[in-house]
Amino acid sequence: MSDLAIRVEGLSKRYRIGERTGYVTLKDTLTKIFSNSLKVFRDQGKGKSKANDNYIWALNDVSFDVKKGEILGIIGDNGAGKTTLLKILSKITEPTKGHAEIYGSVGSLLEVGTGFHPELTGRENIYLSGAILGMKKVEIDRKFDEFVAFAEIEKFIDTPVKRYSSGMYVRLAFSVAAHLEPEILLVDEVLAVGDAAFRKKCLGKMGDVAKEGRTVLFVSHNMGAINTLCSRAILIDTGTIVKDGRTQQIIKKYLSRGVVNRGQIAWSEKERPGNQAFRLVAVSLISAKGLKTSQINISEDLTIKIDYEVLREGACVQLALMLFDVNGYCVFSSLSNTEENVYHGKPIHSGRYMSECLIYGNLLNNGKYYVSISGTSGSWRERFTINNVLTFEAVDDGILKRDYWGNYRGIIRPKLTWKTLPPQVHDGMRDGDKGL
Repeated sequence: MSDLAIRVEGLSKRYRIGERTGYVTLKDTLTKIFSNSLKVFRDQGKGKSKANDNYIWALNDVSFDVKKGEILGIIGDNGAGKTTLLKILSKITEPTKGHAEIYGSVGSLLEVGTGFHPELTGRENIYLSGAILGMKKVEIDRKFDEFVAFAEIEKFIDTPVKRYSSGMYVRLAFSVAAHLEPEILLVDEVLAVGDAAFRKKCLGKMGDVAKEGRTVLFVSHNMGAINTLCSRAILIDTGTIVKDGRTQQIIKKYLSRGVVNRGQIAWSEKERPGNQAFRLVAVSLISAKGLKTSQINISEDLTIKIDYEVLREGACVQLALMLFDVNGYCVFSSLSNTEENVYHGKPIHSGRYMSECLIYGNLLNNGKYYVSISGTSGSWRERFTINNVLTFEAVDDGILKRDYWGNYRGIIRPKLTWKTLPPQVHDGMRDGDKGL
């Protein structure tokens, strides 16, 4: 028991679908009583007992242990129960069944708005958070400059946090959570709000926290970060633990779970992902022969076609695609700003458009890859991402290997130019070099 930081046994959480939270008026209470009575009467008339369809189990009989100093990754689809688990461990919400034992002080960064009082300034919230964790004022004074320097918001430290942007809020919130030295740090996907440089800074800090012997529970859709930081991971699906083990094995299980190669996808008009300015219609992989495919020859070109509809006249559409390998590492990202025409980032007319991205042959190594698509219409707030929208297999035709029988290492396998000079030319160059 002495080496345990967290013990979770039979943890379950049930929510009622459509239930309101927050302040409830007398009118709300009377309406709820009347509607519930009417529903019971209707159900009895139909021969039904009280239905369980109005409830959902966000967590169902979850059990696991976390040792002190361990960094545990928690992965799963949206709605799998990851955030609910962290909220229970942070004592933000109570479980319906089961219990969790926490051995040490807890610092949490779950979502923008959690933990800080909006009317207090950044400075005041730092001292409040420290007091909640049991720190003395002199201890906070000693670390105060470190908090502010890491968050990079010196000019706004005496401004009420309700006036902070989401990025500023996350900067300060993470700095406080990481630097107040809680024994256990709970971090949710909230880091996705910050800019790329700050996210990298935060991931580095979490690595430092682990080296100091503190415990971290890290929820993220960034498989590369999970793989880098965590030696162990848990896969959660529909509120239950599917698998618990070494990080790479869990990531592979998550990415390949129920996935078959899919070289195209088209959405119905009601299901099209996007924003108010434009929505995706279809995405497909096109082989060098012009055919839709989910399997490519490594030495041949591959084209990714993105079909979308612009709904808002004058929208500035910008697209990006990300390619991931089976371990969740991003092989590369590509932005539509490389195309030499008037469309990217320029106001365009409403209507249907098709954008294409060409991936040259002899770039990828053999294996399975996942394509994610991202888009924005001129504002960061309108950005959206569709993860793992396509899956394909890159097959080695053996042409590049020739007489090499081993497996190529690495995520990519580019065809690079080699040159070998004949002896007389080589010797001449060396003599000339000596003359210099």
